[in-house]
Amino acid sequence: MAEEKVICSFCSRNKQDTNILIAGNSAHICDACITQANNIVQQDLLSASKISNDFNLLKPRKIKDYLDDYIIGQDEVKKVISVAVYNHYKRLMQLDKSDDIEIEKSNIIMVGRTGTGKTLIAKTIAKLLNVPFCIADATVITEAGYVGEDVESILTRLLQAADYNVEKAKKGIVFIDEIDKVARKSDNPSITRDVSGEGVQQAMLKLLEGTVVNVPPQGGRKHPDQKMIALDTKDILFISGGAFDGIEQHISKRMNSRSIGFKSKNQDSIDKENLLQYISPQDLKSFGLIPELIGRMPVVSHLNPLDKKALKRILIEPKNALIKQYQKLFKMEGVELIFDHKAITFIVEKAVEFGLGARGLRSICEAVMLDAMFHYPSDSSKKKLTITSSYVKEQFSKVSSFKMKAA
Repeated sequence: MAEEKVICSFCSRNKQDTNILIAGNSAHICDACITQANNIVQQDLLSASKISNDFNLLKPRKIKDYLDDYIIGQDEVKKVISVAVYNHYKRLMQLDKSDDIEIEKSNIIMVGRTGTGKTLIAKTIAKLLNVPFCIADATVITEAGYVGEDVESILTRLLQAADYNVEKAKKGIVFIDEIDKVARKSDNPSITRDVSGEGVQQAMLKLLEGTVVNVPPQGGRKHPDQKMIALDTKDILFISGGAFDGIEQHISKRMNSRSIGFKSKNQDSIDKENLLQYISPQDLKSFGLIPELIGRMPVVSHLNPLDKKALKRILIEPKNALIKQYQKLFKMEGVELIFDHKAITFIVEKAVEFGLGARGLRSICEAVMLDAMFHYPSDSSKKKLTITSSYVKEQFSKVSSFKMKAA
């Protein structure tokens, strides 16, 4: 009877071609495959448990410098975000736990008018980070058992960003957008439940505090037959942002409250054009956030409204500036696009009039550039386009007045 040929079950090498061939129940493995398998295991463990060393070089000042390349102004909130992200990494990398001092996280809530850069800050910081980062929208979340998404769907997005690696997801950062949309609708008790307002806030408490949450891997509603993933939120940093439209009234009311007949010394120095800079947790409570939620987001920061100077810089300075985007679009067609200084000033003035922040700039630019973007790709003879103030006004006059009317 011929002797059975012994080979490695993984790479099919003969026994004589290997240094060692280890036998199992019904298979064999050679020393080369063992070494390779060990390297794969070590790499996987390293990527799952270790934060990239690249971040050691990124101090808060460098994070802010990176944000400065894309976002104009808003220095205060950029400092807050930079420090929070840096401390988040330090907390994850703390090695000495012998002194029983555990560094706890400080969740952040950002308040600012629409178009001031809340979501842009989140998207920009996501490019920089070496930990899983996701942006969740609070507007689609409802209380468990009602139409909409459960609060746990926020963590589903984080798991997806971490390629379903639970260890990575535990160290992630979550940005919850439009947090003001889950504010309590009314102070008056009602016979109907506020399932998309206060009910959502109550459900979010366990996420923000730090507990083990059962997350449905595919998102959507939980059901008994679905396999859940247990995720500890203790080390997940939560950053939330919202426009909080109308909160200025609550700030003004709080700051103007004084004894009859006595005028506050600081009342004359109040900047009534930018009341958000005086925001406090008390104002968030008056707006409709429950005290338990505010307590779990101890850092309250604000974004300043954009004035003409800031809007003008947004148009031309950032790496991803609107004018640079249009110039790139036309460059693809072989057309050089130039914006006149007066044309830019006119666009900025209209944006201020509409009061939509940086988003208003895009609306106006789209209206101004529509004809050129329609005709120039079909006409190869045109190689240069200069946008003057008269051209902008002419394009503006073609747009029906109700469309471009300020809200």
